[in-house]
Amino acid sequence: MAVPNTETNRLSITKSENSTTMDNDHFCKLILYLEIPSVNIRIWDVAILVPNLIFMVYLVTKLSRARLKLRAANSPIFLTFYCLVLFNVFMSILRCLISMTLNYSNLAADSINITLWVVVKCFFLATEMSVIVFALAFGHMESRSSIRYVLITTSLISLVYSASQGALEILMPDSVFRITSKDLNLFGHGGVLFWLISSVVFTMLYLLILVLPFTRLREKLPLPVNRSFYVYVLMLAMLNGIGSIGCAFLLIKITEGLCIVDVTTFLYFTLFTPLVYVTFLSTFFNVSQSSIMFSYKAQNDDRIEDDTVSLPHQPSFSSLKTDSDYIYQTDHIYNNTRFSVSDRQIANPLYNASLQSPDSITGYSMDEQTITSDEQKN
Repeated sequence: MAVPNTETNRLSITKSENSTTMDNDHFCKLILYLEIPSVNIRIWDVAILVPNLIFMVYLVTKLSRARLKLRAANSPIFLTFYCLVLFNVFMSILRCLISMTLNYSNLAADSINITLWVVVKCFFLATEMSVIVFALAFGHMESRSSIRYVLITTSLISLVYSASQGALEILMPDSVFRITSKDLNLFGHGGVLFWLISSVVFTMLYLLILVLPFTRLREKLPLPVNRSFYVYVLMLAMLNGIGSIGCAFLLIKITEGLCIVDVTTFLYFTLFTPLVYVTFLSTFFNVSQSSIMFSYKAQNDDRIEDDTVSLPHQPSFSSLKTDSDYIYQTDHIYNNTRFSVSDRQIANPLYNASLQSPDSITGYSMDEQTITSDEQKN
């Protein structure tokens, strides 16, 4: 009678107990690598590509109007937000397109796919942190140097985070995202444990921001009062919180947790950039001709110091000085704001033109506008 190899059996049992068992055909895992048969393109990439592509088409249709308004307003912070939005949606589309061309029978395709995910996450995270830092620490600063400093700092932090995530993905891939039948690893966000810790940290940070206005710190810090900003923070807190629950389920071997993190991942990579645009830029680009509702600037880019701002619903914020204030310190910022320009100051005529549709200002003359303004003064 053959004697069973007890040492081999013991190792086999130990390996089975320590690994997270999940069927490769489980729907929430299958959706991550299932391909469209005729074209060999992953459904997951298509699902993320389509919303981003629709949003990019929307931005392209508004590009000429956006350029005109940004040039007329000459606002570094609005320009920064707009560039971040454009760059993020472009990088997300680029990642999807490159992933669609990869041949996953090649082992190098895994590393390329993971690297692409990490790079996109790095840019998204830098934008996410920049928005918060602008709100809490630099809400009243408008200089290009301060904006540059914030972007460099948040980019470095995001780079460290993403480098750690990428190293874990390549050196210590999580078995939950391992497809044994195809001998490949899916992108696992640094593994379930890393994902859980980072999601919990971000959830706590966003919840802390939400409760700050109800603490004594509201008297010491120039906290934002714009309700849309707190809606933005609440949505990210919920997204990270739900993702934390999904990761916790996976750690205790509840496979349905993968469905939860799939949903949060899809929402983050498809809705985060539009959320930034809607919260901080859409009102600026949609302002109508009937009301001049932005701080005018003369041709030499000097700010008008004697502008008066009337906020019917928020009288305590009656003197807003920078464009950051209009983003973070007002609610319905352009619908509730009126500006009175003194007689010795002339509003920027280019911005007046930018409030119109680009097609409607053909033949616009700067000299003509200046002469008209001089006649009104006389």
